[in-house]
Amino acid sequence: MTETFGGNGYGQGQSRTPQLLIRGGTFAALDAGGGLSAVRGALSSDGLFVRDARHLSRWQLTVDGAAPEVLTPLSCDDAGPARCVLVPRGGRQEPPAYTLFREQAVGEGSLVELLRIVSNRPVATTVRVALTVDADFADQFELRSDHRTYAKTGVVRTREVLDDGVEFTYTRGDWRSSTTVTSDPAPKAVEETGTGARRLVWTVELAAQGSTALTLRVAALPSGSAPEPVPASPAAAAEELATSVREFSAGVTLPGSWPELAAACSRGLADLAVLRVPAAGPDGERHLVPAAGVPWFLTLLGRDALLTSLFALPYRPELAAATLPVLAAAQATEQIEGAVAQPGKIVHEVRHGELAHFGQVPYGRYYGSVDATPLFLVLLGAYTEHTGETGLARRLESHARAAVGWMLDHGGLTSRGYLVYRADQGGLANQNWKDSPGAICWADGSRATGPVMAAGAQGYAYDALRRTAVLARTVWDDAVYAELLEQAAADLRDRFVRDFWMAEKGFPALALDGDGRQVDALASDAGHLLWSGLLDKEYGAAVGRRLLEPDFFSGWGVRTLAAGQAAHHPLSYHRGSVWPHDNALIALGLARYGLHDEARVVAGGVVAAAVACGGRLPEVVAGYDRAAHPAPVPFPYACARESRSAAAPLALLTAVGG
Repeated sequence: MTETFGGNGYGQGQSRTPQLLIRGGTFAALDAGGGLSAVRGALSSDGLFVRDARHLSRWQLTVDGAAPEVLTPLSCDDAGPARCVLVPRGGRQEPPAYTLFREQAVGEGSLVELLRIVSNRPVATTVRVALTVDADFADQFELRSDHRTYAKTGVVRTREVLDDGVEFTYTRGDWRSSTTVTSDPAPKAVEETGTGARRLVWTVELAAQGSTALTLRVAALPSGSAPEPVPASPAAAAEELATSVREFSAGVTLPGSWPELAAACSRGLADLAVLRVPAAGPDGERHLVPAAGVPWFLTLLGRDALLTSLFALPYRPELAAATLPVLAAAQATEQIEGAVAQPGKIVHEVRHGELAHFGQVPYGRYYGSVDATPLFLVLLGAYTEHTGETGLARRLESHARAAVGWMLDHGGLTSRGYLVYRADQGGLANQNWKDSPGAICWADGSRATGPVMAAGAQGYAYDALRRTAVLARTVWDDAVYAELLEQAAADLRDRFVRDFWMAEKGFPALALDGDGRQVDALASDAGHLLWSGLLDKEYGAAVGRRLLEPDFFSGWGVRTLAAGQAAHHPLSYHRGSVWPHDNALIALGLARYGLHDEARVVAGGVVAAAVACGGRLPEVVAGYDRAAHPAPVPFPYACARESRSAAAPLALLTAVGG
């Protein structure tokens, strides 16, 4: 999910990893003491983020003029709020006069904190508590380390002191956002700092061995949004979230014979419950759909939501039932050059921030994906087949036909014989799942040029045509259309083997370039062809076994690019790393071709990675051999939580049957 703006996430290997609190479209990245001091352009910017904007950039606590020390760092689980313990600075001979207990949680568009101050002295004590707060309203695209700047003219910022806190506002033309910080009890004073931040101050009287508490609430109101209620307390917010997780995870039968896989599925379900964001369907109805990941992609990405929903379909079909109408509502109806939009195309990315609003980044509604459209059709067909419910397929018939029309016309199936994309200079150079700039490459590392026909996308198109033909025949009562799609699928399968199969390597090419030449890197995308069923049985079995050879299989999973090629790099985003969702598709494909032992080997590697990573699968890990490294080597810029990785164990469960 990299963008040309630089998709830097919170690296697992960084010395300072923030604690993430997530609820729907809101997340907070806080330091070990529960505070934040945002630094523009840092790889791991702190903040409270809502709808692509930072609504809280400073949250710095001092007591008696000094920042307290962390006794117990901030941590959280699914059962309660995040907690940490702080004490004033001192030494062995000076036990702390008081202890600070912080509890924090996020709601939709809010952060709530309970700060409890406990005296450790046998006499009454007066303590001066201060909290420096600020809201810079920075767009997420401004915070990435890609050396870009964005002109923002006519900006007006205000800071208004309230009876119980302070309100920050940000206005630029028709864009107006606000952040309100309030406290119970109200602060004694709200002081200026000379930096735009404000300092809330309390004078706290503590009885001997006594305690007192402050409840702090942050309400973010992004431009164009309706206000959301702020939870009464961190405990209340945490209970709301825990209830949502329990309801989403309930009723899924997990494998008792493979407890590690069961644990990975359970962890994944909990993360999926948290990563759902609100979005609207064709009639304006509200749905909860899987966001791509945290920190930089807590938004709808078409490909990610579709694959996540496909993985979860046998266990949580409601994700598909939400994702399909939301993507139908955002389907392109006209050609828009800057957005790479064409009629019938399914959206790649939806953004809600200031820079998208003013067209300074193209991602407000961005259609730079060659594979979201066929995957939309695959999910619609799979959902109908799995549930037996035809209402959604009937409701979305016109959207499905438009998606097929895009594949045949603008997508290139009729004119080029394949789905094709061209580099978008304002957005993504590559528009398949390996979307980093150098991902589609030759074995020697040189990049493919001209219009690109990526192998994996052709498999998706084949599956989309076949599944939509079934819908046409059984749901829409259109046998003529079904025959047209079946013939198109058969022709695509015949062409593919002729044009993509590299006989000397016994393996399909990663892509065809603009001149129709085979881009000869050996890549994991071949496993997606097994999932789609594009290869015949003989070729499919050969590919499946090849993916388990040591240059491909690291022990944690199949590498995106086989080792030994000049293009390979174990710390490259798409040229040698190991992705759980990529391996989930491979495992499903292996099972489809009857390679059940191989599927179980892949599943075993991914599950072992989950265990080694504390139960949660990362977005991606480095491609180093498991034999040489007893734990997965973290990828520096991986998303901390990612929906496709969260759903991957469910796909593995489907592939291996427990």
